[in-house]
Amino acid sequence: MKKHLQLLAAYAVQFIKVRFAYRADFLISTGASVLATVFAFGFLLVLFQKVPQLAGWKFEEVLFLYGFSLIPFGLFNVVSLNLYNFGNDFIIEGKFDRVLLRPVASLHQVIFEVFRIESLHEVVVGLLAVWLASSRLRLAWGPLEFLLLAFFALCGGIIYVSIFLMLTCVSFWVEDRVGVHPPVWNLIAFGRYPLSIYSGFVQFLLSWIIPFGFATFYPSVRLLGRAEFRLYAWLVPVVAAAFFTLALALWNRGVRNYASTGS
Repeated sequence: MKKHLQLLAAYAVQFIKVRFAYRADFLISTGASVLATVFAFGFLLVLFQKVPQLAGWKFEEVLFLYGFSLIPFGLFNVVSLNLYNFGNDFIIEGKFDRVLLRPVASLHQVIFEVFRIESLHEVVVGLLAVWLASSRLRLAWGPLEFLLLAFFALCGGIIYVSIFLMLTCVSFWVEDRVGVHPPVWNLIAFGRYPLSIYSGFVQFLLSWIIPFGFATFYPSVRLLGRAEFRLYAWLVPVVAAAFFTLALALWNRGVRNYASTGS
């Protein structure tokens, strides 16, 4: 563990040096991402100008939910780049052969080879939205709430990583440059709104099949102090641990199944 943490720090330092060597590219990429986030919040403002509540949720509560959802999503985005590119860069192009020759866990190398550090703005914006919504709702925050916020955000990030890692593992059996990520990626937006506005099927899908609800909605319910679905919040670490364990098992199975490109 100590060795891998040291390697992680070394990976991060070197990548940040390289990234900041091209400051204009970094600033443009960050600016575009910030604008996309701002437009998303703008949609909330427009929506609540038309309706006073959304399935019993006030604007400030949805703002809190949306803001919280950005925190685990931003953490996930920092390390997610190679998960999307795995099929093309590592399998089809043969880069995974080099990974297997190193005396370091293959998954560690793949995930922490590159970082999307501009995505940290999502964490910052999410925290600001949570703070603003909490202030307007006059929520009483103590040490426990701050610890739960950090804990739930970490669990949410693990859930995101686990889901997309399982999708990445499909590349071990099906060689496809694009992969199967895009359809599931589009479902992330559903978890940024109250699950109670959706049909029972969608609620089941986002809770037990692709559990984005456990990454965003159920933790927000607990932090907001709402009565509905409150007990589900305590299942968040269980779901995170279960899906991460399943993702690791699938990854190890895929590595054993991997056949070199021979190039």
